[in-house]
Amino acid sequence: MRLSDLAKDKRGKEFRPRLRRVRSEGWRDRVRVRMIPAQSPEQWEARRENLAHSFNARSCRVRVLRPRLLELDFIHSDPLSRPVPVPALSVDESAVNLKKIVVGRTETGRAWTLRLLGAQLLVVGVPGAGKGSVLWSIVWQLAPAVRAGLVRLVGIDPKGGMELGQCPDAFDKVVYDNGPDAVALLEEIAAEVKERAVRYRGVRRLWARSTGEPFTVLIVDELADLIAYQPDKQLRERASRAIQTITSQGRAPGYALVGLVQDPRKEVVSFRHLFSTRVALRLDEPQQVDMVLGDGVRQRGAAAHEISENTPGVAWLKTDGQREPERARAFHVTDADLIELGAYFTRATVHDFPGLPAGEGSAAA
Repeated sequence: MRLSDLAKDKRGKEFRPRLRRVRSEGWRDRVRVRMIPAQSPEQWEARRENLAHSFNARSCRVRVLRPRLLELDFIHSDPLSRPVPVPALSVDESAVNLKKIVVGRTETGRAWTLRLLGAQLLVVGVPGAGKGSVLWSIVWQLAPAVRAGLVRLVGIDPKGGMELGQCPDAFDKVVYDNGPDAVALLEEIAAEVKERAVRYRGVRRLWARSTGEPFTVLIVDELADLIAYQPDKQLRERASRAIQTITSQGRAPGYALVGLVQDPRKEVVSFRHLFSTRVALRLDEPQQVDMVLGDGVRQRGAAAHEISENTPGVAWLKTDGQREPERARAFHVTDADLIELGAYFTRATVHDFPGLPAGEGSAAA
């Protein structure tokens, strides 16, 4: 503590942090510490590297438990080094929980869940980082609800269908470019958001299954191709306006955007703040971690720029209102799994979505 400048002398008296508890979990040691008066967590975060090397650990993370009480995680091995296989496809649409879609496993062994109802999701990672794993893990878990008409998937893949074209039967509508058709689809969804919000006004505050209308998930692969790299300025601005409408107003009416992008810079995605959940897969630069997850998150141990090329699907995630980031790995969805997923959809009518109950007007929605 003295060598790390985490102990202080005052008028001949030395103040040292107190060791409260140590627990070993094999892959990490959890060390609980009580800080000295006038000390802040940021001072410990600035000494993470020093502490990790001092205790022969691969890394050290700092978590705040409550005022003056910290827990240091000394990481010795990676529990996410092996791929996580996808579970068996379910046939029970009632088991699909839009507030907790299981897409993988966290490093503590718990299920990695993502919230879609009332949330917007941004997934960032370099090529080969595993964005497709996150995307198809979401579709895989939504499949029973999609087949039953409770959830509608809409997709845009500017790469000509290289990603979403692997299982087109999952989608109600899908466009394979970043041109006028893609922008028109975005504007169509934005108009639906506004129209449904008008009908819900004074009736309900958040979409529910009882509305008789499907929850809509818009998946945009390579989001930057629409809002930053599109050479036509008019199309680019129209796409940006439509996406901002969906992300800012779609929460209550039952619309979620899953945007995937490689470059998280502000000039590429200027409205990152509208995504309530952000996932950082492997990134190129340390500065990009804070761009995706928020200021100071890298200093607390979210080293997305240090994720190995050999572990695609490993990511750090942060949700609004949650101080500490979490590390997890998405399911490994293989080509064979996608073939099975396509067969799952083709065995039933996928896009026959239920309408409003007979005899009820729009105000009853």
